[in-house]
Amino acid sequence: MSIYFSGRLRSLVPYVPGEQPQKKPYLKLNTNESPFPPPPSVAEAVAAEANRLQLYSDPDSRALVEQLAASKGVKPTQVLVGNGSDEVLSFAFQAFADETHPLCFPDITYGFYPVLAELYRIPYTCIPLREDFTVDPLPYIGCGRTVVLANPNAPTGIALPLETIEKIVRANPETVVLIDEAYVDFGGESAILLTEKYENLLVVQTFSKSRSLAGGRLGFAVGSEKLIADLHTVRNSFNPYNVNRMTAAAGVAALREQAYYDENCRAIIENRAWTTEALHALGFDVLPSQANFLFARSERIGGETLYLELKQRGILVRHFGASRIAAYNRITIGTRVQMERLIDTIKTILEENDP
Repeated sequence: MSIYFSGRLRSLVPYVPGEQPQKKPYLKLNTNESPFPPPPSVAEAVAAEANRLQLYSDPDSRALVEQLAASKGVKPTQVLVGNGSDEVLSFAFQAFADETHPLCFPDITYGFYPVLAELYRIPYTCIPLREDFTVDPLPYIGCGRTVVLANPNAPTGIALPLETIEKIVRANPETVVLIDEAYVDFGGESAILLTEKYENLLVVQTFSKSRSLAGGRLGFAVGSEKLIADLHTVRNSFNPYNVNRMTAAAGVAALREQAYYDENCRAIIENRAWTTEALHALGFDVLPSQANFLFARSERIGGETLYLELKQRGILVRHFGASRIAAYNRITIGTRVQMERLIDTIKTILEENDP
């Protein structure tokens, strides 16, 4: 840390992304990327923009916003796009939370929420998950705070039903309820249609998971026209050209290939079920996931030990050091061949570690 670093940021602990190895080849089951590439039409759309990089992108991303609005059944004025859903979350935290509207979110959830709160000096409260790692909705009912819920939650993969989300939104008319649906396409229920009914609901999604564009960095928010106008005020005060030409073109092309992505999601859901059963057969406890990952632990081996043993054998999973979840590992669901390799490797590790 330099002597010039702002005093208000000296205590900031940044978010730590999952490992992205640069040299040794790994089977990457640690960052919830799709195992499937985007369809050829997406690559073609990106290539078509390569010769126009001397020109700024459309600051309003109109083609992309209109395509998104049509696909979600809302007006273009109800959609905002960003450089990944993390940027959209950043805009929302700045727009809808402060000392008079502090934040609340679960104690075990996406690790970027507390980092953003600390960065923008927003007071926040972490509400403990239940013992079974489900979200208890009662503390969020009429809480008078800006509510942030990942649904399905990460890293647990557990989802709240839509009627519970609606109860929380309805009970907090004076504050925004932000539902982060990064993993909703793998079995959850989207709250987007509820944005027509509730002006305080903001739904955030990403192209990184089910839409195979983690490297493209594209996310979006859907909400009432007034909420989206607020987000545009923040965006245009930060970076009006926040979505580049190639990413915008990739997003439009991806939205036209829904059948392709639906089939990929179906395959991941099937592989998730197969992997869950295979882990159960090895004695693992596996939380009921509606995401493209599993959260699992074993009495036969510690979470960190298993993570390190897998890494030594060329497989990356995600381990978190927080005491309440240190026994668990988060495992991204890949292809059947990839999951079979994972299970075979875990079998070998358990056999070698058993007394």
